[in-house]
Amino acid sequence: MTASLRPRRLRRSELSTPGTSTKMIAKAAASAADLVFLDLEDAVAPAQKAGARKNIVDGLNDLDWGGKVRSYRINGVHTSWCHDDLIEVVSGAGSNIDVIIIPKVKAPRDVWFVDDLVSQLERKLGLEVGGIGLEVLVEEVEALACVEEICRSSERLEAVILGVGDLSASQGMRLRHLGVTDGEGPIQYPGDLWHFARNRMIVAARAAGMDAIDGPYANFANGKGYERSAAWFSIMGGVGKWCIHPSQVDIANRVFAPTPEEIAEASDVVAAVREAEARGEGAANLNGMMIDAATTRVFEVTLARAQQCGLL
Repeated sequence: MTASLRPRRLRRSELSTPGTSTKMIAKAAASAADLVFLDLEDAVAPAQKAGARKNIVDGLNDLDWGGKVRSYRINGVHTSWCHDDLIEVVSGAGSNIDVIIIPKVKAPRDVWFVDDLVSQLERKLGLEVGGIGLEVLVEEVEALACVEEICRSSERLEAVILGVGDLSASQGMRLRHLGVTDGEGPIQYPGDLWHFARNRMIVAARAAGMDAIDGPYANFANGKGYERSAAWFSIMGGVGKWCIHPSQVDIANRVFAPTPEEIAEASDVVAAVREAEARGEGAANLNGMMIDAATTRVFEVTLARAQQCGLL
């Protein structure tokens, strides 16, 4: 499957839901999230992982998910749970799974393992081979160091997600270092600590024709902080963000969709350039601003995004 043929799913909000709670799974199915992933990894204690698989199968099969992307997160390929996470859930609910999320990848080989096993299961179950998409989490320094290769490692890959929590540990960051001062207070990093990781991942994702998603914002009570984090990622070219609490869903859906003002401006610019082209002119003048085909690309992206979000 080439990049142009990958499913273009809406991922403004990806809602995390623990696989241990049937009540929370039902609430997630009724939420406004674009994508819901039922979690078998960090949100589930080791002793509960096996039982959570059945909850996920039942939830995927029995609940009305509307137009949501239905997903679940397996445990990493380095664990003893990954194999059964794939076999049991895909065997039980394969026709109702849109995407599988793989955490803690370090290299393309981790993606290949899941890709190959899912292909075998699809053939065995009579499902469309390649029908289940993949998303991967970049949360290890090994993954960030080869994110371009990871993004091109499988035709199933649809999105890549930045997980800064585990990445900070993998990189050995001292996020709460209070022992060094400059005489006025603790020394802090001067700027966005995650700018490099975000930008590298977004560029790799777009070059491979897939979506770039930002990971969780832990302080779910701080809606303004979540909105600011989402806006920074959106400005850089990201298309969505994880939600660890339902209160974050509406914020993500709003931030990662064009505003009415952006849509109106983009429509005016594109129309003006098209009119100029029809007159045989290479550029147009709109409200004192010279615009040409190169400028128009930015605004065409806005209109395409608005259409995907159902705003056009």
